[in-house]
Amino acid sequence: MQGRPLHVIVIGAGTGGMCLAHGLRRAGISVAVYERYRTRSDGLLGYRVGINPTGCRALRECLPSELFTTFLATCARAPRFFNVLTEQLHRTASFALRPEADPTSIDQSVSRMTLRQVLLTDMDDVVQFGKTFTHYERHDDGTVTAHFADGTSATGDLLVAADGTHSAVRRQYLPHAEVKDAGSINIASKIPLTEYTRSLLPDDIRGGISLIFGSGGLMGVLHVMEFKWDQRGSVKPGVGVTDASLIGSWPGLLYDNTRDCINLIIWSAADRFPSDVMELRGERLAQVALDLTRNWHPTLRELLRHSDPGSVIPIKVATSVPVEPWKSSNITLLGDAIHTMTPGRGVGANTALRDAALLCRHLVAAVADERPLVEAVADYETEMIRYGFARVADSLRTNGTNGDDPIYKPIIGRFAMLAARGYFSVTSRLPPLRRKFVDQLYDYRGAES
Repeated sequence: MQGRPLHVIVIGAGTGGMCLAHGLRRAGISVAVYERYRTRSDGLLGYRVGINPTGCRALRECLPSELFTTFLATCARAPRFFNVLTEQLHRTASFALRPEADPTSIDQSVSRMTLRQVLLTDMDDVVQFGKTFTHYERHDDGTVTAHFADGTSATGDLLVAADGTHSAVRRQYLPHAEVKDAGSINIASKIPLTEYTRSLLPDDIRGGISLIFGSGGLMGVLHVMEFKWDQRGSVKPGVGVTDASLIGSWPGLLYDNTRDCINLIIWSAADRFPSDVMELRGERLAQVALDLTRNWHPTLRELLRHSDPGSVIPIKVATSVPVEPWKSSNITLLGDAIHTMTPGRGVGANTALRDAALLCRHLVAAVADERPLVEAVADYETEMIRYGFARVADSLRTNGTNGDDPIYKPIIGRFAMLAARGYFSVTSRLPPLRRKFVDQLYDYRGAES
């Protein structure tokens, strides 16, 4: 393509960056990943991420087949219901999800830490830890050099920014690309799943994902995650022979602290929270969550009281501002580095995986056809910009993820809340509307448009 083998530098060993690295290595393209964390276990990465059919297809395309099978084996039990609840645990709606046989046609629930360990499996020769990117230099010969805080550098033909919402690559390359505060804050917590905490939840809530529309503009989501290994990290009785063998021989479990848990996240407009909420952690932050949920059902408050203090974190929700297409070069971006989005539609990680598979596909084709590198990058960016910022816009339209949502307004908020509850209530009770809702849910989360 340039008279020499292609070498790709990826900044960031997150979901999208590692998916790309696997795909390139599998295709025989040289790749190196530089990660700011010092070890593969650093960072609080234990929360749930839903991998939808789009994400599953990307992982299946890029990962070695046995590692993709390991990914499926390490997912939590798939949710069977999508519930809509009030803060008093009254069921506004409940939708049965499809019990598909094909695991790539449904949403998979995986711990972020587990997914990280899967993607780092057998990549010791590709990933370098403790490398904080500072800046890049482009050279006349078509190469680009990445510089790191420890004084080292790396040179390649293509630099890929996979370094997340606060991307240092983006700040230098596209300084006009803005990430703004969405105006909402989350408090996320994990509650160990014990006999006691399990007993607090009825079957349909324990077996599904539940969206909580609380009065006064306070919202939440609750999801139970059960894995195929126990608290000691040993494969549970009753797990199939194939999955048991994969998990038992998988080295990633040695680095993974994920265990059965209940994820409970509350969120609202930022002005509902103390001014110093982003500095709070542990028991102090858990107390903020309890203070905000004074009128919630005792069961939900009891769960909050049993949260692991070390898991309780605040999250300020951010969103990218769409930018016009730029002139393509030997630098490009994927995932949150270019189109970070609110968690409203639950497709951020999946869009990053889609980026990774698409970019890999274009690079592999360019090498095979001896096309110019920049042409391959331009083809990738044309498609990525279109669907990526469309997903950003979708996420901002989801109930409660945007601080300007009517649900948070002093007077009309109550009516907006009642309207949202009413929509779900009517939709779940009328079979044609219920089927249409579920069909649209799957169509969107598996879409390639």
